[in-house]
Amino acid sequence: MSSYHALVPAAGSGSRMGALSGRAVPKQYLPLAGQPLIWHALATLCATPAIAHVFVVLAPDDTLWPAPAMASLGPKLRVLRCGGDTRAQSVTNGLRAMAEELGDAPGIGDEWVLVHDAARPCLTVAMVENLIAEVGEDDAGGLLAVPVADTLKRADENGRVHQTVPREGLWQAQTPQMFRHRLLLDALDYAPQVTDEASAIETLGLLPRLVAADASNLKVTWPLDLQLAEWILQNRDKGKTL
Repeated sequence: MSSYHALVPAAGSGSRMGALSGRAVPKQYLPLAGQPLIWHALATLCATPAIAHVFVVLAPDDTLWPAPAMASLGPKLRVLRCGGDTRAQSVTNGLRAMAEELGDAPGIGDEWVLVHDAARPCLTVAMVENLIAEVGEDDAGGLLAVPVADTLKRADENGRVHQTVPREGLWQAQTPQMFRHRLLLDALDYAPQVTDEASAIETLGLLPRLVAADASNLKVTWPLDLQLAEWILQNRDKGKTL
């Protein structure tokens, strides 16, 4: 029977969001619907029955981790203070640290790891369970994504339209992204410059499965996204939709 673990890299400073919002607090700790932003994603992952452990990767010198707020999430949650300078470094360090945390148990390399953005607070248990079900035992793994709906324009150096890009077959990658522990670690060692885990897997010649999600699984990047995420969280249980 397969085992599933979640890994949430949260060592970034969120400098782009902070510069625009005028706040020095890293993005993952900004308040959202009564909790730190990161709490919402961690709560969903901890509430997913199939997931055995939820590892959050912090910067070694992180002094803002809100331990009292996180205590309510229960024993699944584990903190790893091994974050790197980039997302890929944080995930790589986290994969190695989680193997040590689990006692480097035999077979850990074959277990599934679901890597999720700390800044995607609107993830649901249903989305996670659908990803697990759709990927199944696919050796290439898979990720949540949404088909691109808008017309895409490529800009020139002057900020004018250089080209209209056909959107057929284009998807916008989301998270979680789900791969076997050993495969993902090997891929990140081979391609440490990538910006998401699926890209690393692709460099090995594998084709991860795209699992349809929806736009509510947004990533908080700009100040307005924080307001939208709060609306989604507050209205989801009321049956309202985007």
